[in-house]
Amino acid sequence: MNGDASGVGGENFDWNTDDELEVNDFSLSSCSSLTPPNGEAVVGCGEARSTAGCSNSKLIDHFIGMGFSKKMVSKAIQENGEENTDSILETLLTYSAIESSPRGQHDVDSDNSSLDSGGSFLDDFSDIDSSSDTEEIMIPESDVDGKLLSLVKMGYTVDEASIAIERCGQNSSLVELTDFICAAQMAKVADAHFPELPLEVKPKLKHCDFSKHKKRKLSDYAMWKKKRRNGVHDDDDETIHLPNPMTGFGAPGEPCQTISRTLPEAAVGPPFFYYENVALAPKGVWTTISRFLYDVEPEFVDSKYFCAAARKRGYVHNLPIENRFPLLPLPPRTIHEALPLTRKWWPSWDQRTKLNCIQTCIGSAKLTERIRKALEDYDGEPPLRVQKYVLDECRKWNLVWVGRNKVAPLEPDEVEMLLGFPRNHTRGGGISRTDRYKSLGNSFQVDTVAYHLSVLKDMFPGGINLLSLFSGIGGAEVALHRLGIRLKNVVSVEISEVNRNILRCWWEQTNQRGNLIDLADVQQLNGDRLEQMMSSFGGFDLVVGGSPCNNLAGSNRHHRDGLEGKESALFYDYFRILDLVKCIMTKAQ
Repeated sequence: MNGDASGVGGENFDWNTDDELEVNDFSLSSCSSLTPPNGEAVVGCGEARSTAGCSNSKLIDHFIGMGFSKKMVSKAIQENGEENTDSILETLLTYSAIESSPRGQHDVDSDNSSLDSGGSFLDDFSDIDSSSDTEEIMIPESDVDGKLLSLVKMGYTVDEASIAIERCGQNSSLVELTDFICAAQMAKVADAHFPELPLEVKPKLKHCDFSKHKKRKLSDYAMWKKKRRNGVHDDDDETIHLPNPMTGFGAPGEPCQTISRTLPEAAVGPPFFYYENVALAPKGVWTTISRFLYDVEPEFVDSKYFCAAARKRGYVHNLPIENRFPLLPLPPRTIHEALPLTRKWWPSWDQRTKLNCIQTCIGSAKLTERIRKALEDYDGEPPLRVQKYVLDECRKWNLVWVGRNKVAPLEPDEVEMLLGFPRNHTRGGGISRTDRYKSLGNSFQVDTVAYHLSVLKDMFPGGINLLSLFSGIGGAEVALHRLGIRLKNVVSVEISEVNRNILRCWWEQTNQRGNLIDLADVQQLNGDRLEQMMSSFGGFDLVVGGSPCNNLAGSNRHHRDGLEGKESALFYDYFRILDLVKCIMTKAQ
């Protein structure tokens, strides 16, 4: 479940977060990889000076246009070959970071031919002992350290870089790592307020003080190295390590996994239960959730393996995991499959194939107009610094291309399609577009949930009795309906009148023949009321729900209090009600 976006800008990012929003304000630090050490703005690739008489002159010009010296570029190409541009860029970033350090500057001044020597720049990247506040920087000990240093040079903090490498895996490319950092940074976007166009995007900008920023980043790197060497770990390390890839106990089209699990005795039904919340919650949250839900191991799944949008969630359930099957027809898996009309206008430098997590708010017309003006300043492909600014905003707000130099946010019906709901599902409540986005942003991804619930179809051929807590707009109900599982009796508990109206309208439009009982407050649902309802239709077959994530998601910077927060503490009501249902059903047997 998604909380309403709230947070503040800046560079101090809390990494125990969901990937629901992307990069925050596009600061000077975030574009440092495109700013040369002398602080002057970099011209685009088309403005780079040419290097004649050489077969790889075009490639050299490309990197010179990014601010690297010809000698450095030649050395990097010689080490990596002309074909592997990613490796060339990584090497150049590492060279540049080293060259800009005090020791590196000394080495360059004393030996201008250092790039032509047999050794690598890394050979000279030894300890720095300075009387200033700069900590010692050691030789990178592995490819991981090299990537870490490259990310630091690009303007990201050591904490951001190290957690990205841990989460994405040591073999991840720089592109994957920067995408992950952008996704985590996006979770800090507070609301729909937008900054002015970053200075580095304005064509007239010529100077910025990059040296102090880079010095601090390299100091962070040194401090991280010292902590790791001394075996010191940060107190906020996750206690549960999320899988990579995040496919849970399996996903359609993904390599088959042989997974077996034995449920704790207390978790064995009836009833079946299914609980959902954001995967990247604060430290200890999933440990607590698992402990309360009978020590069942969470299943972490990213919905990008089911549709064209990411949605990292954890699920705790006692359902079988064998013989699952997906909803048919399979939903579009890429942006261009889901939104084919955007393909015509999609620039080659926007290499997104998946959207980020669907949010409760969208980008404004002011932002899209600012992006259009930034792009129209250039006849051809914009400079890399402008590309980075545009891509950061596109990732942050899930903007798609709708014309030449024009981007736009998703429409509500497009969001419904991405999340697996029927077209116009949220119009049934007679609500505003803003409320539609909010209701959708807080919902299940139907295809993902349906895959997990598909095992119930053969088990309940006559239909199912469902207790749906925190129902929202009925993601579980829609999933069961699309699976062809008849809804005999549904008790839906949802605090939002808007969402209750949406579910009720869907129930009527789909000609459901069962009984829908809708209640407003889980805290008012006690044992007597449950026993009264269950005695009339024989108990519940499934208890499903996702309690509010307002105090769990990274978008809530001020009240991210975990399960002790005002809203997210409602998880304990999910457990309380589930335990009451189990006791009542055991007593009736």
